[in-house]
Amino acid sequence: MIKICFICLGNICRSPMAEFVFKNLVTKENLQNNFYITSKGTSNEEQGNHLHPQAALELKKHNIPYNFHFASQIMANEYNDFDYFIVMDSSNYRNLQRIFQNDKNKKIFKLLDFTDNSKDIADPWYTSNFDLTYKEIEKGTKALLNHLITKYKL
Repeated sequence: MIKICFICLGNICRSPMAEFVFKNLVTKENLQNNFYITSKGTSNEEQGNHLHPQAALELKKHNIPYNFHFASQIMANEYNDFDYFIVMDSSNYRNLQRIFQNDKNKKIFKLLDFTDNSKDIADPWYTSNFDLTYKEIEKGTKALLNHLITKYKL
């Protein structure tokens, strides 16, 4: 089983959107038994809060199923629990490396590293552009799934 944790700052916008988009892609490919997929934040600022309402609306707009979500923070002792930590931006990358103190097994990637453009996915909490965030997450999750299908011969 491939264990993936999507990471953003607060775990109410980008990382849960990526979690639900990726789960939907995996289900469409009938690969759900090959994956454990979740999301967390590097900060505890939103701990216990629900999915941002605009993020939920964006998922609904694209017919992406989602369930009840409570924001949670990634902890240092969770490094060995996952095969991949997929972050949304360079700041998440640095924060996660600081939390884990290193990435000796090279498990941390930016979501768009799997595309032809390894840029950051802007935080819609600040930009209010949930549509653009969704498009970038969709592009990144499709590329990630294609990478994993090839790598693990799924």
